[in-house]
Amino acid sequence: MNELQIGALILVVTLVVLFSGLPIAFGLTATAVGFLYVFGGPQSLGAVARTFFSEISGFALLTIPMFILLGAAIGASRAGADIYEFLHRWLARLPGGLVIANIMACGLFASICGSSPATVAAIGRVGVPEMLKRGVPASLATGSICAGGTLGILIPPSITMILYGLATETSIGRLFIAGIIPGIMLVAMFSVYACLVSIKHERKALAGQPRLTYSHKEKMLGIWRVLPFLGIIVVISAFMYGGVATPSEIAAVGAFLALALVFIIYRTYDLKTLWAIFGNAVRESTMIMLIIAAAGLFGYMMSLLYVTQSVADLIVGLHMNRWLLLFLISVFLLLAGCFLPPVAIILMTMPILQPLLEANNFDLIWFGIILTIILEIGLITPPVGLNLYILQSVAPQVPLRTVLRGSMPFVGLMLLAMVILSFFPEIAMWLPGKMMGR
Repeated sequence: MNELQIGALILVVTLVVLFSGLPIAFGLTATAVGFLYVFGGPQSLGAVARTFFSEISGFALLTIPMFILLGAAIGASRAGADIYEFLHRWLARLPGGLVIANIMACGLFASICGSSPATVAAIGRVGVPEMLKRGVPASLATGSICAGGTLGILIPPSITMILYGLATETSIGRLFIAGIIPGIMLVAMFSVYACLVSIKHERKALAGQPRLTYSHKEKMLGIWRVLPFLGIIVVISAFMYGGVATPSEIAAVGAFLALALVFIIYRTYDLKTLWAIFGNAVRESTMIMLIIAAAGLFGYMMSLLYVTQSVADLIVGLHMNRWLLLFLISVFLLLAGCFLPPVAIILMTMPILQPLLEANNFDLIWFGIILTIILEIGLITPPVGLNLYILQSVAPQVPLRTVLRGSMPFVGLMLLAMVILSFFPEIAMWLPGKMMGR
């Protein structure tokens, strides 16, 4: 068999193994070891253990468990509910103000914890019942939070961007900065859509009834609980973009501050809550680390059997228009996002895609933002769509098909954002260039 035939066989076997329900880390490891033994011989297995452990020995990987601990600490508190309530009181007079408050709360909460599932769970738990009680259509209520929750992997800090930066050896700081304006742009697009959809609905639903309003005193109530968490964003941003510390050190500072604020403001001293915070952080960190190690071994196998290089050479030899290539890559990643989690997609595909992107003069920082939006779409599209199931679990009164129907317009907005970023890449690239130079 030649290298391309071996690559096709690897693709088929990998898909069968992953769809069998076997955990991704174990599936990738088993596939890699099996192909190394069959096509590389028993001697090729000598590097398996060394490759596996070398993938998770880097100092930069400390960023991942620290940011996960930060998200777990904030997710276990009422920070999400307080942020949502604060924004709701300020936006109550706008058409669709309640929905917009949820979207902005998702964006704000995402910028603190960096986790999409945590954002959906925290905001959805309080936001969906409140919106349903006020007459917001169930599809809009759930779809807005599902889509808003995806901002957790675009607005920094972002575990997905950290993994992308490690996989492509690009600056994590630049990736974080590049995600700020596109993240704000998506929040604005989601909010405008919610406002337009709500105008007609609220006109019928209110039917002459007075709109709920709050006094200035009521609007400021609870701000003392929100401001400390906003302070975490300021500290992380100042340290990261000011070059004061490394991403790993900044993540540790952020995790410490989050734990301290949760202890002080919400008085989470009980062992049950603390066990849940640290247990969830350890569980998720271990899962990601195992996938990183397994994906590294999988990439080693692909490179040793010369599959990666052959696929890259084949595509380069086609002399395809660079924008057609980008379109095909995007379609492939969108399909992959329907079945695989972001971590696996980044670690499995970037060793093949990176040479193609560089050969066609695509900026890897810019593509990191495009890829992240694609992965966001995967979080709200079946069959794997993690955010759909998380929201349905915290709002069981809404059928899953309703959640899915409400999410589809936001998928369209994300696709539109990708088109805009393709025509105007400076939306993502201007701020990193301004703050860190070209």
